[in-house]
Amino acid sequence: MKEILTKRELENRVKRLCVKATEKYPDWDTIIILGRVNQYYFTGTMQDGILIIKNGGKLMYFARRSYERAKIESPLSDCIYPMGKYSDAAEVCGKLFGNTLLETDIATIEVLERLKNQFEIDRIYPIKKILSEVRAIKSQYELDAIREAGKRHKHLLEEVVPSILREGMSEVELSAELFEKMLKLGHQGVSRFNSYQTEMIIGQIAFGVNSLYPTNFDGPGGMKGLSPAVPLFGSSKTLLKKGDLVFIDVGFCIEGYHSDKTQVYMFGGKPSDEVQKIHRQCVEIQKKTAALLKPGNIPSEIYSSIIGGLDSSFLENFMGFGDRVARFLGHGVGLHVDELPVIAKGFDNPIKENMVFAIEPKKGVPQVGMVGGEDTYIVTPDGSESITGGERDIISV
Repeated sequence: MKEILTKRELENRVKRLCVKATEKYPDWDTIIILGRVNQYYFTGTMQDGILIIKNGGKLMYFARRSYERAKIESPLSDCIYPMGKYSDAAEVCGKLFGNTLLETDIATIEVLERLKNQFEIDRIYPIKKILSEVRAIKSQYELDAIREAGKRHKHLLEEVVPSILREGMSEVELSAELFEKMLKLGHQGVSRFNSYQTEMIIGQIAFGVNSLYPTNFDGPGGMKGLSPAVPLFGSSKTLLKKGDLVFIDVGFCIEGYHSDKTQVYMFGGKPSDEVQKIHRQCVEIQKKTAALLKPGNIPSEIYSSIIGGLDSSFLENFMGFGDRVARFLGHGVGLHVDELPVIAKGFDNPIKENMVFAIEPKKGVPQVGMVGGEDTYIVTPDGSESITGGERDIISV
């Protein structure tokens, strides 16, 4: 990476947050941030703590564990305080919080009661959407990290995976070997998701019809997983054989920032003409969608335009299988794999330069598996730029 995370950049992020908060809630007084990923976004360190921002931009980060580490890592070290309990924060910033913006999507009733015991809060406003909008536009530092992730991601799925596929290996074995390769390529070892209670180790990995298996994850692809208790990582009982479709949808992450990519392979042969045709139709949809990722265009209108142009027969099992259909074509990517904006109905704010999207049109083929692809794109003044290699055919191994 060329850039480093600077104090100036973090201060600029806080300023943009305050502007957005004022646009939505002109009478706000205080912002409380509990989520560790959001704390990292504004401080450059990820600790057990509470981040408080007052109207006017004053930031105070109270770190329970580890205060020492937070001081070492954050460019905002002069704004970091030790904390054993919330009353320690109240002694520094005062008890009067007034109208407060809070991550109501993650703050439990217990935490809320503890906050109210220490701080005088008049009204509570939700801040999730505001945070998402601020984070949606990436800085040069963030783009550099995502570009580097995309470069290594492309190498992983297009060059490394074909070299490790072998007859008789299980989905779990592939996942384990793939994870090792990812770590050696610099992947940070964890993929983070914004969706509530979404767990994922490295992504969705499946052989054959397992890529059509129902999941609790809101996406087109399927995965059987280890067991009902751990529907992740892949099945230890499903073994790779000649003629199997191999579906791999994984994130790659460097310095906290993800790229997202899916590649489909045919092991021990070539895909049938029908499967290849369906896959190439998905590729064309991906290209058309990516071509519309321009500043000023509206995500919901892109979605309606693309979906409206598809034949009714093709829409069957498109973006899923059977009744399990994902109602989007793509999503934002950054510190989480799944961020705003989403290429779907209801997302009506214009696309802006330096937003990052993953576009993933996919279609389930009965008795075969999930085909289609996914790549990550950066929005430039003139359109979109793929950073994970771009659309391509099924890879025969």
